[in-house]
This record gives sequence, C-alpha cells and structure tokens, in this order.
Amino acid sequence: MKAAVITFPGSNCDRDLSMAFAAAGADVVKIWHKETALPEGIDIIGVPGGFSYGDYLRCGAIASRSPIGQAVADFAGKGGYVIGICNGFQVLTEMRLLPGALMRNAGLKFVSKPLALRVATTDSAYTSGYEAGQEIVIPVAHHDGNYQIDPEGLARIEGEDRVAFRYVENPNGSVDDIAGVLSENRRVLGMMPHPERAIEPAQGGADGAALFRALSGMLATA
Repeated sequence: MKAAVITFPGSNCDRDLSMAFAAAGADVVKIWHKETALPEGIDIIGVPGGFSYGDYLRCGAIASRSPIGQAVADFAGKGGYVIGICNGFQVLTEMRLLPGALMRNAGLKFVSKPLALRVATTDSAYTSGYEAGQEIVIPVAHHDGNYQIDPEGLARIEGEDRVAFRYVENPNGSVDDIAGVLSENRRVLGMMPHPERAIEPAQGGADGAALFRALSGMLATA
C-alpha cells in the first residue's frame, strides 16, 4: 500500500498519520499543500487533523480549495480511497466528498480525551478489522466536531449503512451520536476521533491499529 499524507499550514497530526500508515506496512509519501498533483501509484490519501490555515472562515474551508485540493477530489472521484481525520473530516465535507457539516461543539468547549466508540458497520475497508457493535476506545481532540446533516440526508446515510462509528457517550452534540461516515462508494471515510493516536499501548491504547491493518490488507490484495 502506498499512502499520501497531505500537510497544510496548521496541520499537526500529519506525522502521527504517517507513522500509523507506516506501522501497518505502507510506503508513505508526504504532500505539501502547494503541490497540484499526486505521485503515481497512490492507493490512499490521508487528510490529517490539526488547524489547516488556522481554521479561518470555517474549519477546513480554505484547505478544501488549496492547490492540492483538486487533486484529492479528482482522486476520490476516480474511486480512490481517502481518509480524513478530525480537521481532515471537516476538509472532506467542505469538498463535498462527504455529506453533512461539522459545527461548533454543543458545549462550546474543546474536548480532548479518550472516548468509547461503537463500530456501526464492518462493510468498508476501514472497519472490516472490527466486529459489528464492537466498542473501541479512540482519543478525540476537537472544538468543531458536532456532525450535523438534514433529516433526509441522515435517513439516506443510515439506510445505506454508511455510518462507520458512533459515540457511546456523545461529547459534542453530533446527530444520532455519529462519529464517522462513509461515502456512497464506501471508499472515503471521515471521522472526528483520532485512530492514528491509538496504534500502540505506549499511546494509552491500540484500538486504532486494526483500522490501518485492515486497510493495508485490503489494498495490498486489491
């Protein structure tokens, strides 16, 4: 598996995401936001957490229109795999690669702590390493992680089994406790919790490692 990790001004989880991919056996290349093209042979793009462009305007809005943004959108449009974590999730919704929007947390406070998630579906390359309904512990660190979508959109993603993860105890007001969603073709995942910060016991838990292992195994045999 060859993974590309995008770095924007203000990204602060790009190294963590690169390390998580590498720990799962991936060959990782880092892409600066001013690039306009991706290297050949990329299997998956990682859009990391942080505060891209200082979170000016709306979180992820400027990053979605960065020079590399069109290449990411084109890659996804051709069926490529893309994972956006925290700020990366915000970027993917701004790109309209995923439905809905990430709003200010309901409690109006930054939330940073390990949280229990429930695996809502195993029907994706990202979640196939878990059991349906399994509870895992993954850290969160966000101020604008309140996932919202209109009733019709909610009915659609739930009817199509596109909710990837749900919070066991909702920290931010997200509708229906949603912590991560999948695209229509199930190849784009956005999630607010940080699986790249939970890949080995030294980080306090390793429940995120299964996501990267499953992804690596799936793409290595694709």
